[in-house]
Amino acid sequence: MKKVFIIAEAGVNHNGDMKIAKQLIDAASESGADAVKFQTFQAEKLVCKTAQKAQYQLETTDTSETQYDMLKKLQLTQQMHTELMEYCDKKDIMFLSTPFDIESIRLLAGLGLQIFKIPSGEITNLPYLREIARQEKKVILSTGMSDMAEVKAAVRVLDENGAKDITLLHCNTQYPTPASDVNLLAMLKIHEETGLPVGYSDHTQGIEIPIAAAALGAEVIEKHFTLDKNMEGPDHKASLEPHELKQMVEGIRKIELALGTGIKQVSASEKANVDVARKSIVAAADIHKGEKFTEENLTTKRPGNGISPMRWDAIIGTTADRDYKADDLIV
Repeated sequence: MKKVFIIAEAGVNHNGDMKIAKQLIDAASESGADAVKFQTFQAEKLVCKTAQKAQYQLETTDTSETQYDMLKKLQLTQQMHTELMEYCDKKDIMFLSTPFDIESIRLLAGLGLQIFKIPSGEITNLPYLREIARQEKKVILSTGMSDMAEVKAAVRVLDENGAKDITLLHCNTQYPTPASDVNLLAMLKIHEETGLPVGYSDHTQGIEIPIAAAALGAEVIEKHFTLDKNMEGPDHKASLEPHELKQMVEGIRKIELALGTGIKQVSASEKANVDVARKSIVAAADIHKGEKFTEENLTTKRPGNGISPMRWDAIIGTTADRDYKADDLIV
């Protein structure tokens, strides 16, 4: 099976602090994730100054500030990006960041980003999608808040404008997402309808759902994480802490092993159990040479290293060519 590409989503959980950002990279690397992802934006390009916060943001941040004010404190400069990319190289983990405006797309392209992650909110942003596609890089597109028609329309724009390799992530953008709204089977429907690789971007609490997505065939899993759920900021409460992130990665890697090849055959670990657990045709009573085998003088018992009971009909009615005692294997 292809290895699941696991993205540890640091997002804005660095709170604008480079020390915290590097600690997040440390935690992502130690968890075994393949990539750590931040967010790249210029607040003035992303949101109107009067725009209100989402409900989950109101519940986790200062209610007196606007969405613009909140985001302004969380944006990263070009120099910060460069420093974080270099730190990721040292920690042997891929640096990713989601751009939220066209200028940020170009900034990341200039820094040599090889994978562009499109957030759910940009799936209907035609100029943005075109700019991403023109980079001619691998694209991962989250599909939260969309229907199949919108997913296909976005894919069409990406295809027509140069995107080389597209993976679609099923997603629900509510923080946290109730399990009843996850609809994991929609991930399979997206693959069926588009023929593209699929994965899952998770905003539920806990690690069970992303592991289940891996079992269903997700090729990419994305999950928010933080150093501490009690930190101030919009996304911390719906994020995993480092020990939970590590447990999720370990669970997904175990699922990768467990899915196997799909070929039904005796596994290496169970071969020794065949003779122990299966049965053979044995004598139910003493049988003398020249006596016919019957339903009355034969039975089936363990071990399974004699004649298989599947040959029962072929043995009944034949003649014993030697003496047998009860429980002797018929040979």
